[in-house]
Amino acid sequence: MKRSNPYATALRLVAAVLAVAVASTSAVAAVAVWSFSKTVDDNAIDITGGDPAAPEPQLQSYQNGFNILLVGIDNDATQSAAYGERDGTLNDVNILVHVSADHSNAVVVSIPRDLIVPHPACTDVASGTEFSAMAARPVNEAMSRGGLPCVVKTVSELTGLTIPYAGLISFDGVVQMSDAVGGVPICLNAAINDPGAGLDLPAGTSIVAGDTALAFLRSRKGVGDRSDLARISSQQIYMASLMRTVQSNGTLTSIPTLVKLANAAATNIQLSTSLANIDTMVSMALALKDIDLDRLLFVQYPGTTEDPDFPGKVVPVESVAAEMFTKLAADQPFTLPGTASTPEPTTDAAVPVETSTPPTPPGETAVPSPEPTVQPLDGLTGQTAKDDLCAQASTR
Repeated sequence: MKRSNPYATALRLVAAVLAVAVASTSAVAAVAVWSFSKTVDDNAIDITGGDPAAPEPQLQSYQNGFNILLVGIDNDATQSAAYGERDGTLNDVNILVHVSADHSNAVVVSIPRDLIVPHPACTDVASGTEFSAMAARPVNEAMSRGGLPCVVKTVSELTGLTIPYAGLISFDGVVQMSDAVGGVPICLNAAINDPGAGLDLPAGTSIVAGDTALAFLRSRKGVGDRSDLARISSQQIYMASLMRTVQSNGTLTSIPTLVKLANAAATNIQLSTSLANIDTMVSMALALKDIDLDRLLFVQYPGTTEDPDFPGKVVPVESVAAEMFTKLAADQPFTLPGTASTPEPTTDAAVPVETSTPPTPPGETAVPSPEPTVQPLDGLTGQTAKDDLCAQASTR
């Protein structure tokens, strides 16, 4: 039986909550994570595809930006039969996060599982099986063509970005990590009853955790127009609410909660070898912990479901996607259509800030320079972590 399985919670729980927790509680939290480090190390995945010449990424706190790809897989070996069965393992959720070099903002890009993309040639390191390049297939087929290294390669070539860090998360990981933070408030504009995802929630605000949180993230027929893009919108609402919850409920100062998070992460998430060490996690934490919620942007990969050549699939809007990834590669911030923001000054040594203005000639009146603004990128859909929105129930 074919079912859907978003894991949008993975990125924020691993790349932000756990990492920020380590930095925020200093040595105590680090010890809690360190106690599970052997498990993390034993489960680590080499995403270089076995290339011995591939350089090991170096992350120095407060000096560099970075990209991480978090992948939610379907039909892994430990998956419960309650979630359905498929013939192969699929990368049904692909979430790319870019943290700016000055650590003042971050962009989280949700890539639809049905996005039609070119696939590069890949080799399964474990079996030695070689897979030829393909012109136009759903992105969620990459996992079956060479595991996580192939998913990273596919997304890297699609976006033009170097992706040195990655991780996989399972169904059980979503459930356990949702429980560890004590649940997340979710607002619905109307009741949702989606038997296929196991979701039955009333209109208004509910606190969701565990299996209910997973069902909300998996639900496709219960939200919006029942498309993969509508489901991504509800996932982003969950992620934003999760971040607000973590910042307000004492998660970052609760040792029992941190231990639960570390345990859930260590036993349910496989990190790339480049990410599976405490120094890297803490360095990322130092970069992430001070990003304001209104500067944490969740966006959908620009796409349309209206292409008659690919019914039921998502086809990239290439002009918008190209502009977005060009800006990310150049570390240029942007906002959503209809918004604009004035960036805070940074004191990061790697990104100098002009602190003086040219002298005013005698007899002339100084004219204040206009504040720089972050310009919107037309064609994007998404929200910031600060936006408190309601998920839209399906009207069908």
